[in-house]
Amino acid sequence: MRAVLTWRDKVEQCIYDLAFKPDGTQLILAAGNRLLVYDTSDGTLLQPLKGHKDTVYCVAYAKDGKRFASGSADKSVIIWTSKLEGILKYTHNDSIQCVSYNPVTHQLASCSSSDFGLWSPEQKSVSKHKSSSKITCCSWTNDGQYLALGMFNGIISIRNKNGEEKVKIERPGGSLSPIWSICWNPSSRWESFWMNRENEDAEEVIVNRYFQELPATLKSAVYGSQGSEAEEEEPEEEDDSLRDDNLEEHNDILAIADWGQKLSFYQLSGKQIGKDRSLNFDPCCISYFTKGEYILLGGSDKQVSLFTKDGVRLGTVGEQNSWVWTCKVKPDSNYVVVGCQDGTISFYQLIFSTVHGLYKDRYAYRDSMTDVIVQHLITEQKVRIKCKELVKKIAIYKNRLAIQLPEKILIYELYSDDSSDMHYRVKEKIVRKFECNLLVVCANHIILCQEKRLQCLSFSGVKEREWQMESLIRYIKVIGGPPGREGLLVGLKNGQILKIFVDNLFAIVLLKQATAVRCLDMSASRNKLAVVDENDTCLVYDIHTKELLFQEPNANSVAWNTQCEDMLCFSGGGYLNIKASTFPVHQQKLQGFVVGYNGSKIFCLHVFSMSAVEVPQSAPMYQYLDRKMFKEAYQIACLGVTDTDWRELAMEALEGLEFETAKKAFTRVQDLRYLELINSIEERKKRGETNNDLFLADVFSYQGKFHEAAKLYKRSGHENLALDMYTDLCMFEYAKDFLGSGDPKETKMLITKQADWARNTNEPKSAVEMYISAGEYVKAIEISGDHGWVDMLIDIARKLDRAEREPLLMCAHYFKKLDNPGYAAETYLKIGDLKSLVQLHVETQRWDEAFALGEKHPEFKDDVYMPYAQWLAENDRFEEAQKAFHKAGRQGEAVRVLEQLTHNAVVESRFNDAAYYYWMLSMQCLDIAQDPAQKDTMLSKFHHFQHLAELYHGYHAIHRYTEEPFSFHLPETLFNISRFLLHSLTKDPPLGISKVNTLFTLAKQSKALGAYKLARHAYDKLQGLRIPTRFQKSIELGSLTIRSKPFHDSEELVPLCYRCSTNNPLLNNLGNVCINCRQPFVFSASSYEVLHLVEFYLEEGITDEEAVSLIDLEAPRHKRENKWQEITSNNSQTLRLDESMDSMGDDDPFTAKLSFEQGGSEFVPVVVSRSVLRSMSRRDVLIKRWPPPLQWQYFRSLLPDASITMCPSCFQMFHSEDYELLVLQHTCCPYCRRHIEDPSP
Repeated sequence: MRAVLTWRDKVEQCIYDLAFKPDGTQLILAAGNRLLVYDTSDGTLLQPLKGHKDTVYCVAYAKDGKRFASGSADKSVIIWTSKLEGILKYTHNDSIQCVSYNPVTHQLASCSSSDFGLWSPEQKSVSKHKSSSKITCCSWTNDGQYLALGMFNGIISIRNKNGEEKVKIERPGGSLSPIWSICWNPSSRWESFWMNRENEDAEEVIVNRYFQELPATLKSAVYGSQGSEAEEEEPEEEDDSLRDDNLEEHNDILAIADWGQKLSFYQLSGKQIGKDRSLNFDPCCISYFTKGEYILLGGSDKQVSLFTKDGVRLGTVGEQNSWVWTCKVKPDSNYVVVGCQDGTISFYQLIFSTVHGLYKDRYAYRDSMTDVIVQHLITEQKVRIKCKELVKKIAIYKNRLAIQLPEKILIYELYSDDSSDMHYRVKEKIVRKFECNLLVVCANHIILCQEKRLQCLSFSGVKEREWQMESLIRYIKVIGGPPGREGLLVGLKNGQILKIFVDNLFAIVLLKQATAVRCLDMSASRNKLAVVDENDTCLVYDIHTKELLFQEPNANSVAWNTQCEDMLCFSGGGYLNIKASTFPVHQQKLQGFVVGYNGSKIFCLHVFSMSAVEVPQSAPMYQYLDRKMFKEAYQIACLGVTDTDWRELAMEALEGLEFETAKKAFTRVQDLRYLELINSIEERKKRGETNNDLFLADVFSYQGKFHEAAKLYKRSGHENLALDMYTDLCMFEYAKDFLGSGDPKETKMLITKQADWARNTNEPKSAVEMYISAGEYVKAIEISGDHGWVDMLIDIARKLDRAEREPLLMCAHYFKKLDNPGYAAETYLKIGDLKSLVQLHVETQRWDEAFALGEKHPEFKDDVYMPYAQWLAENDRFEEAQKAFHKAGRQGEAVRVLEQLTHNAVVESRFNDAAYYYWMLSMQCLDIAQDPAQKDTMLSKFHHFQHLAELYHGYHAIHRYTEEPFSFHLPETLFNISRFLLHSLTKDPPLGISKVNTLFTLAKQSKALGAYKLARHAYDKLQGLRIPTRFQKSIELGSLTIRSKPFHDSEELVPLCYRCSTNNPLLNNLGNVCINCRQPFVFSASSYEVLHLVEFYLEEGITDEEAVSLIDLEAPRHKRENKWQEITSNNSQTLRLDESMDSMGDDDPFTAKLSFEQGGSEFVPVVVSRSVLRSMSRRDVLIKRWPPPLQWQYFRSLLPDASITMCPSCFQMFHSEDYELLVLQHTCCPYCRRHIEDPSP
């Protein structure tokens, strides 16, 4: 470290205090009763400020740069603006000794001999606090929370912002050691450093502590390479961008200088850090550098001394002629200003030199002037060695480290031989003061260099030998050798280069050149020597012949590659130059000095930091490749090149048919494809192939040089390989050119491959056209269909012959897929595929076309009706679906659909629908019964379903009557229906039919119509059943009120048997048959009245057709004579029955057939002969024309004038008037729902 005077001035008065403006541009001095304002750049006095009437003792600038304050012996404090205008003045009772601005709140502390005051811009008044002693100095902590006051009685009082005392520090000297200057470290991060320092000896080593950055204040323009260089220094601006952030920040540290000639350090808590340090002079001022790394101290010794932050003296900044009363550091710089008793103002720049050493990948350098950091350049691991004294020189070699301190030299060694080990321990101490320019360490010796003299000392400090040089030694370096016999390479100012062995007194002159040596290095094999001279020229010599091999300009340092004999690098002019053998130099930008070259790593010292730069050895490798020196290029590549360079090397070697080198290079980049190629070529060579053209063609094809490959293939007689190559690469135009007018088959194959390529490269239209021209219709259709090109598909389909079945079927498939069923149908017709056409109509639900096709070709009927039925069912058209199933012959599905519909209708209380579905079921069973195998079962089911249909049809009215508020049927109809149901119900009524509802309806209607006996019977029956709550009251009331009615039924309601003219009871134990003749009653399907019909049967031998023809004859009968005689008088008309006339029955043969044996328990049917049939009138006979296997049923109306209508579909009987009314209401039969417009079956 040295101080360079920048400018100096002198005034007549003593300089008691000074302060820098925070931006460093101005300097305020307290000189006499004036303030002097200087420009710090050149020392120009800008302006004197007058405001005080007596000597100004102190001055301080606010941290924000807006104000500064001055205190004087006139007891006043003046506050000035940055524009040098006084804006405020206040006074104390005594002279002002010191002032200080709070760095955070800008509160001003002003201290006098008896008190101190606190003033802030927000306050109008100054808060003052008494002091027990004269206050000589003050300082705020970094965070502005506390103010330290130094007093004449040796006490330090630490106050808070309100002036309250929090800590009191009493120095051992008391009033004999007045506190003259105090200062808080501006960076509080050194406490952990201090805590680690208290019990350490200088030789102790702290290892494995990693530091991300290097100290900011150490800068140099020179470097040392594996040793040291004579110290040549130049001024540098301080760079504060880098900080040591690994030291933890805790409390602030207070530095105290007292007139007991001691320097001490305290924590904020009042605890002393370390011991007092003796100064041997009275200190008048103490101040820290901006970041707190160094301390300036001046006083009675007439000089300013530089100390480390922990109080180790480093040197003198500037000697003066009188006491130094004040010294400060310019903010954020290395500039120092000194103010003296005699009025001298001196402005210095401090220059710190770099002290360091390098050996291979280990770099040691000085940090904070007293520490040494050893950095492993490869692993980036660092270790700090704390010496607690100024480090003067550093040398490193293998496992040795030498550190020169002011009074001794320490030699360290590594704990182990591990190349990555960073644990150092002290091996030897040489407790002597040495003066030297350069320091070198070997395995067992240290070498001291002082100008022309070299001294070799053992680790015990004994001088073993000495060499006297002819000129100043400019460079020295250890170049290796056995322990105790190492060789030194020495460069002199006169241009001489020598080799010295530490065990030999005689120096060997390697060569002599005209210019001074600046840097040296020897190649790995010790055959070549590189020299950088004072003209920045790099010269390379052959050591044995002394021949100058080459020289290069613009060099400031040079280094040989330790792994490659023919490679060296040198730096200069902001460039890194790499030279291989005698090839031209390759340049790239690099700041700093090259100090080592190991493999692909170049060690570079830039300003103050050492770094390992990974430099690809690409340029020299390509230089070797240009000369086809593949093996040498491979050796260079092994030092470190990029993957691209490795690939280039591999390719060049492959083209040069240097397969061994190519294989190694491709292995490095893990290119299996080329490795397989090389292996295949080697195998072919083993089998006896020697055609290098063919090998090279394969290489060119792999590299993408296809035209060259094709030429080589052709030259070697393998045109087919060239054609395969072009087609595989989809280079069809080249393939066509190569093929010329060749075989048509190959041309077609080429077009097909080209189409495949167009398809894969997303050019489908081109592919389709190519496929068509090549006759590959299937692929053309596939692409057109996938892209939805219907027009193209139509063209292809119409071009194709009907024999091309497969492509036409594909066309039809895509037509269907693209929703063009018309074209699909056209295609199916073209190839005659009717089955697919039917399926098409079905899939597209074009049922009319499908039915038409089914009619023409009955074999496809099932293919139409079955899907149609499923479609209807899916669209909730179950009745139509059931019919379609039936038509398709799928009776099982038809029955299942109906059964499900019926069940749903019953569950949902839609009894009318249930009756209809049961009727349909019965008719389907009848249809199935035509099969002899199922006849009996199906007929049984037919009768059962017919019966259920009649029950549900009738119960529909009962349900509506009981569930709905209004009745839609006449009381007589409800009465008849409920009687019909009770006569028809078995022990277990069908699902959904309620016996309670039926009896309830019967009871109500019987009571209303006068059938009181039946009503009472119904109420009695209800008592034994579970009655819903809603009927409970009504039934109970009805049961009571019916008791008041006569116990008989109205005769008008009694049903008459039209066969035997017997009146039947309203409640018939036999059911719906006559109690006398057992003739079954025929009921109207609407009013459920007994119709005047009698069923008759045909004699054996009479067929249905014959019977119908006989009835249709209508043989003439004798005219009936009217038994009634009309007598007319003046006032009246009288009818008289003449009973003397013969009975009508004698004329009607059928009436005679109605007779039967009275009281028989068996039913005797009415059987008629041909003569009887012949006598019947067609309008009196109703015929149920059941389909086989059922017999037709014949009914004779006994009251021809009362018209009866029978539905031709379900054969249910109605009074004609009722039927017509119902048909008008529903437009269909109320029972079977046959539409009135439908033709009769």
